[in-house]
Amino acid sequence: MAEQESLEFGKADFVLLDQVTMEHFMENLKLRFEMGRIYTYIGEVVVSMNPYKQTQLYGKDVIEQYQGRELYERPPHLYAVADAAYKAMKRRAKDTCIVISGESGAGKTEASKYIMQYIAAITNPSQREEVERVKNVLLKSNCVLEAFGNAKTNRNDNSSRFGKYMDINFDFKGDPTGGHINNYLLEKVGPWLLLGASDTQLASLHLCRDAAAYRFTSEGASNNVSPGSTLLASDQSNFKAVADAMTVIGFSPEEIDSVYKILATILHLVSDGLGDAVEIENRELVSQLAGLTSTRPESLLRTLLYRAVAAGGGEVIKKGHSAKEANYARDACAKAIYERLFCWIVGRINTVIEVKNYDARLHGKNTVIAVLDIYGFEIFESNSFEQFCINYCNEKLQQLFIELILRQEQEEYQREGIEWQHIEYFNNQIIVDLVEQPHKGIISILDEACLTGGQVTDPMFLESMNTKLGKHPHYTSRKLCATDKSMEFGRDFRIKHYAGNVTYSVEGFIDKNKDTLFQDFKRLMYNSTDPVLRDMWPEGEVSITEVTKRPLTAATLFKNSMVALVENLASKVNPPHPGSCFTRALWLLPAASRTPPASRHLSGCWAGRGDGARLSGGTGCGVLGAGRWGLASRAETGSVCLSQAWRGALARRRCRYLRAIYTIMGHYKRHKVKTYLLELVRRFQAVRSMADYGKSVEWPEPPAVLAQFQENSKLLFRRWRARQIVKNIPPSDMAQIQGKVAALEVLQGLRKDWGCQRNWGRDYLSSVAENPVMAAQFARRVQALRDKVHFGSVLFSCHVRKINRFNKSRDRAILVTDQHLYKLEPRKQYKVMRTLPLSTVSAPRAGPGDAVTPRDWPGARGCSDSKVPVCRAGTARRGSLIHPTAVPCRDPRGAERGGELHDPLSPGAGSAKAAGQGPGSVSQAWTLERGNKNKGPFASANLGRRQQ
Repeated sequence: MAEQESLEFGKADFVLLDQVTMEHFMENLKLRFEMGRIYTYIGEVVVSMNPYKQTQLYGKDVIEQYQGRELYERPPHLYAVADAAYKAMKRRAKDTCIVISGESGAGKTEASKYIMQYIAAITNPSQREEVERVKNVLLKSNCVLEAFGNAKTNRNDNSSRFGKYMDINFDFKGDPTGGHINNYLLEKVGPWLLLGASDTQLASLHLCRDAAAYRFTSEGASNNVSPGSTLLASDQSNFKAVADAMTVIGFSPEEIDSVYKILATILHLVSDGLGDAVEIENRELVSQLAGLTSTRPESLLRTLLYRAVAAGGGEVIKKGHSAKEANYARDACAKAIYERLFCWIVGRINTVIEVKNYDARLHGKNTVIAVLDIYGFEIFESNSFEQFCINYCNEKLQQLFIELILRQEQEEYQREGIEWQHIEYFNNQIIVDLVEQPHKGIISILDEACLTGGQVTDPMFLESMNTKLGKHPHYTSRKLCATDKSMEFGRDFRIKHYAGNVTYSVEGFIDKNKDTLFQDFKRLMYNSTDPVLRDMWPEGEVSITEVTKRPLTAATLFKNSMVALVENLASKVNPPHPGSCFTRALWLLPAASRTPPASRHLSGCWAGRGDGARLSGGTGCGVLGAGRWGLASRAETGSVCLSQAWRGALARRRCRYLRAIYTIMGHYKRHKVKTYLLELVRRFQAVRSMADYGKSVEWPEPPAVLAQFQENSKLLFRRWRARQIVKNIPPSDMAQIQGKVAALEVLQGLRKDWGCQRNWGRDYLSSVAENPVMAAQFARRVQALRDKVHFGSVLFSCHVRKINRFNKSRDRAILVTDQHLYKLEPRKQYKVMRTLPLSTVSAPRAGPGDAVTPRDWPGARGCSDSKVPVCRAGTARRGSLIHPTAVPCRDPRGAERGGELHDPLSPGAGSAKAAGQGPGSVSQAWTLERGNKNKGPFASANLGRRQQ
């Protein structure tokens, strides 16, 4: 049974209050704190009061009690929130975030430590070395950042003076793989080096242990520090812990030594030894500073006393500082060095913990838990620029809370028809616009005052706000409200924040917003031989004569970072769900629970979370509502029933899976056939509009049952494609195309150039262009043959070369009519030497080797040759011969055999040796083979041979 708190401890969730009012809220909070219960829920928000002492609420045993539990199975605790965020991230594979907010001293830093310790304790069960390294670096980074970013204040001995946003990256198994840290608005604090370092280290840095000797540390100096004291031992122990943490993180000894030197430089730079006059009083201190910064003493001295100003035409003028300017420049340099050092440390930690070599395809999805440790709403007796920025940050976070929790939650209730009492809440967007609205907001007015030429003072900035914002309902000042004597003329203005009214003093607003640092100091630090110090000032590389953009002001930079932060948070928690853990943890000082500051902060807490408590309590959605305590008491019995029902559901689901196998088997074959046909249609649906009519389309792999179907489909497709191509040929060209197709069937693969690309003349000997000398003689011979035989037309004529059995060649001519094939003698006026009826030629044939003739058919080989002087060189006429000889060829039975291809080396065709192969042998020959019925001297006529 999950442990539940009894009513003597008060209500563990504020939404369970009978009356959700400020008085009942405070009464329940006080009761729980007095009973030792420092944590209380508001729905999924946990509120905490800082006991300011060590408690037994943390440790390994407590972690085991909360690991894997739901939010309301255990009493309220930070561990429950951390576990809910981790489970939501792991279950849904979505980013989550935990936002920690509270006033100074509320315990925000300690809470972030406990959250990280919990996550580290429940991850990496397999003890992977790399994961352990990442966990150690994440934990040790807190120690280092505290040392450089925390300071002692009137209300907190270890106050964080910066906002921290940390992304913890997890792999698909939920183990941490890295992280990233962003810091916001670092207030320049004093170094912690004096009390912790050894005497030897202090001597090497030219420092003494007395903190009162240095202006940055004099206000916080303790009079109880003496050799051997407990306080000194504690400081030295903390100093060693920081040094060890830096070593674990990955800082090299040289980098740690450079950090110590930079801290010593800051202390020396603002010490009284330099004096307040225009001249340096302690020249030895300048030499010590030059040694610590690894710069030249004369360059350092010149930077402290003078300022280089670029004039027109590339001229540089050296301008001396006044005493006020010198002190301002010196202090600004010290603060800037510390800020750059802190940012460099954060960047150095990020380089160590960042996720390296991540590939989502190999390592799975990378998810993030974001932890935001940010300053809470601040209302002090005197509020300046820092409080203005901090309270603006809280207004932005409150706006995000309103957007995600109040507005979207009620809109969801309305969509789902849930009955609830509508909560009228204050939307603080009007306050956010008052601060950040372009051209009209306070930040824009402040930037305008900073960028205006001439001497602009803080009262002038206040007067500008009074003029432009005088009618705004959330802004006022003494000039606008003369009867309010709590504000001073020309100094104070007041903003009505969601958590209360805050009066700000404009003193220092312009200087802090400008955050001016002369370029001379940047160039000095960039020219240092210390690589750490040099890396902090990359802009020092820019020449003084080079024109650069004006840097953004401090307020604008902070506004941009807040806008980016809120967008980042919204991406991790939108839309909200029970495991998204958009959590604000609040800590209050118990010893001052009745003081005005604490009362104001409690009012701010109520203003920020009271609406959420009323909304959740009014619906009972997403939280353990007021009527659900009885259900919680029956949870043990209910869990047994649920377990039994779940096992039965699993068995039934498995049975359905087994039965589904037969259904799948019955549909699988049809599925493959349908899939193939659909894919076939998809690939060929646009072939009609393609340039090649689908020739380049690749056919899909068919199922075995459709293999023959695909072959038939390919045949049909080829016929259709041929039809699409042929139908565009003019009728006048069709006869020649048919002839070329017939020649292609015989010559394909045997001859590269057979005249396909040229027009076929066929009767070449009658052409004066082809046969200029003997064309007339050939014409007379043809006419004589026509008168004698009465043939219809000349199909082909050409000069050839005849090769006998002794490899002797002779010039011959060949004439093919529609009835006969003639061998002619060109030198004797084309005398007919042999006549062969064309009907006795069965088919043309071709082979890759010598043309051969059966042994009983001697002396009948010939070739067309482009070397005959009377023929045009380079022509290929074999193709034009194939068509007229192939079409009319018939076998003895009268069947068509045109275009049949024969291998001359096949059995029955003779062999190369029988033909007397020797010098001058041919590489290719064409043969007109005569039928077996009429064997004789013209049984074979070899045509178209090319000599090698």
